[in-house]
Amino acid sequence: MSVPLYSPSEEHEMLREAVRALADEKVAPRAAFADENEEFPADVYKDLVAADFHAVHIPEEYGGAGADALATVIVIEEIARACASSSLIPAVNKLGTVPLLLSGSEELKAQYLTPVARGDGMFSYALSEAEAGSDAAAMKTRAVADGDDYILNGTKSWITNAGISEYYTVMAVTDPSAGPRGISAFVVEKSDEGVSFGPKEKKLGIKGSPTRQVILENVRIPASRMIGAPGTGFKTALATLDHTRITIAAQALGIAQGALDYAIGYVKQRKQFGRPIADFQGLQFMIADMAMKLEAARQLTYAAATKSELAMHGTPVKDLTFFSSAAKCAASDAAMDITTDAVQLLGGYGYTRDYPVERMMRDAKITQIYEGTNQIQRMVMARQLLK
Repeated sequence: MSVPLYSPSEEHEMLREAVRALADEKVAPRAAFADENEEFPADVYKDLVAADFHAVHIPEEYGGAGADALATVIVIEEIARACASSSLIPAVNKLGTVPLLLSGSEELKAQYLTPVARGDGMFSYALSEAEAGSDAAAMKTRAVADGDDYILNGTKSWITNAGISEYYTVMAVTDPSAGPRGISAFVVEKSDEGVSFGPKEKKLGIKGSPTRQVILENVRIPASRMIGAPGTGFKTALATLDHTRITIAAQALGIAQGALDYAIGYVKQRKQFGRPIADFQGLQFMIADMAMKLEAARQLTYAAATKSELAMHGTPVKDLTFFSSAAKCAASDAAMDITTDAVQLLGGYGYTRDYPVERMMRDAKITQIYEGTNQIQRMVMARQLLK
């Protein structure tokens, strides 16, 4: 029997061991503090940069590690197993830079991918607005040509790591009469005059990763910072999500794995009626179902990652959109189920902040919502099947 194309190689498994060791030593001990204090884990970022795990997907020609999509999934998965907020460092760096990798000029790639690879700044993605979430094409942010520049005005909402990141991929309308074909993509810098940020959102989970508005008030940037041709921004945005929904699946896998690992350890130690509760068949069935859901989602995610890698290198992959949506949807639904069951297995302790599974349950919820709700994912999948 042939080995599936998406089976992790020996190098992938060595990478997993290295990331897990760092996550256990450096990331996990700080996870509760970042959550409790709603504070970006800057020290974790430094540790990830030192280990070159902060943006592993950036190609070697720009100073990056040149990791393939499956390796990137494994890095995000293992960091998320320890801390979901910290896993958004490599995940959002990929989200922000994939538009450049797909559509940017060589000059733009060299200008912005290189500092991200060095760890000199993170890269966020600004698509959503208050009235343009699932309906992203309804955005109101405008970019008006003025000589060799564009002037941007508008407010982007729900932007992950806003205020922390140095760079932002911003989608803006350049031709209001052209619908989605009138949207263009730009690189905006945190230091550009007229860029500011709203207050941090008060969230259920991923509290160590700030979510804020990005406010653009007469922000003048050179036309050379447009990503791709005018009017291609929305196409680039959709193509980007085909690759980055897989990273959300990876985050969900890691959160679920962390909860499952903790629950297994707990039920082996916790005694009731004179024996470990792991001896009780009802709980054994719960553990079995949790592991089954997780492994099914993992295999789907790894398959999607392999398709993403092929597509990034120019191979036509007709079912990438289906697989990326399916992986994100399946993994996030599984993570919500598994973390909820982990809380149940710990009983009253699971409901307290003294144990990490309640944080994992709160963190898992967002994976069903961002980068397209799971209702949107099902619409995307159905449209692919019914074409």
